[in-house]
Amino acid sequence: MAGSAHSTVLSGAKVVLPTGTVTGGRVIVEGERIAGSAHEGAAAVDLAGHWIVPGFVDMHNHGGGGASFTSGTPEEILRGVRTHREHGTTTLVASTVTGDLDELARRAALLAELTQQGEIAGIHFEGPFINPCRKGAHKEDLLRDPDPAEVRKLMDAAHGAARMFTLATELPGGLDSVRLLAEHGVIAAIGHTDSTYDQTREAIDAGATVATHLYNAMPGLEHRAPGPIAALLEDERITVELINDGTHLHPAMLELAFHHAGAHRVALITDAMDAAGFGDGTYHLGPLEVEVKDGVARLVEGGSIAGSTLTLDTAFKRSVTVDRLPVESVVQAISANPARLLGMYDRVGSLEPGKYADLVVLDADFDVKGVMRHGEWIIDPRA
Repeated sequence: MAGSAHSTVLSGAKVVLPTGTVTGGRVIVEGERIAGSAHEGAAAVDLAGHWIVPGFVDMHNHGGGGASFTSGTPEEILRGVRTHREHGTTTLVASTVTGDLDELARRAALLAELTQQGEIAGIHFEGPFINPCRKGAHKEDLLRDPDPAEVRKLMDAAHGAARMFTLATELPGGLDSVRLLAEHGVIAAIGHTDSTYDQTREAIDAGATVATHLYNAMPGLEHRAPGPIAALLEDERITVELINDGTHLHPAMLELAFHHAGAHRVALITDAMDAAGFGDGTYHLGPLEVEVKDGVARLVEGGSIAGSTLTLDTAFKRSVTVDRLPVESVVQAISANPARLLGMYDRVGSLEPGKYADLVVLDADFDVKGVMRHGEWIIDPRA
């Protein structure tokens, strides 16, 4: 049962802080924020045997709960946001897919309103400025080179809510577009790219800071042509997105990224589409038809993987129980790192006094038992 938490002490759990895990720790919530001390008469919630971790931050998400962020109404988008919140994602950036430029501008204006209302954390434009030979689930005849003037048009349409653009930076206009984004404090992400190692390094030097779903929709590692993956993994300026759903990546490639880049340079994302938290069936990702079977989304035409049905609680559990990553490393990758990239770490991404009381309660098996956002229970662990 959802309810407000005006002054609450959550105690007895393993609490994951930026400095490490405290066994038998406590988190004090005052109003919508984490407090440094408890007020007399504060309600107590015993969470012995559980974990308390920061709310998850998803910087790459196309929808969920049967709703698309690319084509849904505001009410449908909020349903999708709510679905992901119930799975622990308390901060979410809405991602678009390739479409007509004017339609993307209209969509940006709608998503900007939801950003201003605090429902989402901004907009990620994935497409149309990507390479046709690495298009994935994007409609080829709508793709275009990354013209800085057109990038600027979408930025302006977003009214300050643009957080990230995915670009194939090797295309004409790619480097100038990266420079434009960097100048305006918007993340330039390299993805859906056919760039070489040297071209990727050029883009990083121009200001790119993120690898869109590393490994996917880009050339593989080759011993004489290392391509973008080697350049992205080796550069300290880059944070690499990873989709840990058991479909997009072999566990060895996840391990390679965590080992080579380090947990401080990984952002776990969902790349979710409408079916996340909803079920198998036929959906649309932008203008393309998608069939979801056994939780895997593929284009009806061509069979390319079309986003995921992942929620971040599943990514968290898999990372700890299957991939055997330390809980603290997973918390970095699923909360702190994306919050920093989005310029929100002063408000979210860790359990520290003064920040929003955004947190997830996990049981000993790392299943979600409670979710709090801005001091209010979305899922109450006492229910």
